[in-house]
Amino acid sequence: MKKVELLAPAKDKETAIAAINYGCDALYIGAKSFGARQNAGNLIEDIREVVEYAHKFYVKVHVTINTILDDNELILAKRLIQDLYDTGVDAIIVQDKGILELAIKGELPPIPIHISTQCDNRTLEKVKFFDEIGVSRIILARELSIEQIKEICTNTKTEIETFIHGALCVSYSGQCYMSCSNGGRSANRGECAQSCRKKYTLIDETGKILAKDMYLLSLKDFNASNHLQKLVNAGVKSFKIEGRLKDINYVKNVTAYYRTELDKITERTSSGKVFLDFEPDVNKSFNRGFTDYFLEKRKECFNFRTPKSTGEKLGKITAVGKDYFEINASLSPQDGLCYFVDGELCGCLVNKVEGNRIYPNKTDNLKKGMTIYRNFDSKFEKQLTNSKTRRRIEAKFLYNEGVLHVIDEDGNEAAMAVDAFETPKNPDKMLENFKTQLKKSGESDFYITDIQINGDLPFLPISEINNLRRDILDKLMEERINNYERDVQQPLHYAEFPVKNLDYRANIHNHEAKSFYENCGCETCEMSYESTKPKNVELMRTKHCLKYAFDMCKSPENLFLIDEKGKKYPLKFDCKNCEMVIIG
Repeated sequence: MKKVELLAPAKDKETAIAAINYGCDALYIGAKSFGARQNAGNLIEDIREVVEYAHKFYVKVHVTINTILDDNELILAKRLIQDLYDTGVDAIIVQDKGILELAIKGELPPIPIHISTQCDNRTLEKVKFFDEIGVSRIILARELSIEQIKEICTNTKTEIETFIHGALCVSYSGQCYMSCSNGGRSANRGECAQSCRKKYTLIDETGKILAKDMYLLSLKDFNASNHLQKLVNAGVKSFKIEGRLKDINYVKNVTAYYRTELDKITERTSSGKVFLDFEPDVNKSFNRGFTDYFLEKRKECFNFRTPKSTGEKLGKITAVGKDYFEINASLSPQDGLCYFVDGELCGCLVNKVEGNRIYPNKTDNLKKGMTIYRNFDSKFEKQLTNSKTRRRIEAKFLYNEGVLHVIDEDGNEAAMAVDAFETPKNPDKMLENFKTQLKKSGESDFYITDIQINGDLPFLPISEINNLRRDILDKLMEERINNYERDVQQPLHYAEFPVKNLDYRANIHNHEAKSFYENCGCETCEMSYESTKPKNVELMRTKHCLKYAFDMCKSPENLFLIDEKGKKYPLKFDCKNCEMVIIG
């Protein structure tokens, strides 16, 4: 089986530790600044603790520096990158080409550079450009099909990372300027106001309303779990879960789920076995309904009714009483339920359950035949909160001629002399005690699968056997850490960029980025949207198309979106590429 990486998100130190315990091979986390999730920053001291814990299991830590930077911020980012390297971080995820310019000029430490999906990596030509530059990894756009992903993997040497789960931006990543246009909050600078999760009205050129006050740009959540084998076969190296703003229980559940699924078809790149004490189920964590997006063929990827989590579909109400309703589903007190009334999402809490009879805290608008969803499974959430899931590294003991050896699953070894010479009165009992105590790996990060004893054992009290076990396992962990190998970024160099004239969509926000593109053969380098604020330009380009959604593909009509403040956005349609463009 191929070795692939499961990459999990973490908003903070506690969530990062959970991601490791529940099975990730690598995690990505934000530093104190310059991350595309502004509200998920972390201090260097916390990242250092995460790195120390992660490296025990040979789990890698990637840090996001994936916003575009002005000239002053680039200086600060350069210092931050050095601090992260000194902390032991395994890679940085970047968008700003000024960082690539610094790397080419030799002004950065040799920390592996991963090209963020914010760089709009949706064509083979674009990916080959970064491949030729020599970066360590390229993170693909979410909109690609399995065939496109396979073509990219086949024609490049660089590691390829792709998303497999989580929220979907409706726009090509790095190409959304709507939030900045409307309120000055730049998505490319970590301040996205989530314009795609707001209500819009769709009209034609005569003013006829085609859809009123709906979440017309809101997509379902991505779920590629049915396509993992095909993505592995395509050549993907890293499988990424979205969610640096998600809570710790979400990360526990989703990471454990994909760990379980990938273990069926691949080998992991990290060490240790996850001893789960619950059955993971992604339907029970935050989701807006699931889509596999464009992996194989175009399907309904949108959710016009709500941008909020609906969770798992339970079924339809079979009867309604004065203070209860009936449904053929298993529910618990304190479950959170939701349902739609006149197109709006409503909700209630379960107070009491008697068989199929559910007593909620309110019964307003509940009707027979209404579909009920559970967006908070109280029993499951409690199970996650109280979960004692552990991750441990396999180790084996060998006693031979007065020396105890221990070897872990990666071949690391430690040895200690057993300084005892008294002959046991009962050798069989001594052997039993020795094996029993060594098997108890205590609170260490190891679990023992084999103990071999060659030769006679001396007499040792149980307390001394326990001390010996603790000391040798501590020594083994030291050996593991000492033998951990960090990847090194090879020197970068310029390559010919496939486009010669760049406008605001190149996201050039500092002079080093401008120099980078010029050194890559670009003749025109317009500065970023955030710098120039151009009018009547593309604010968003998306594979989600409203003509397709409303079965109007062959219609020549001009369409417009109107937001909740009355602002009107012309829509353009690139039918050849099946793309929609919002102008503003």
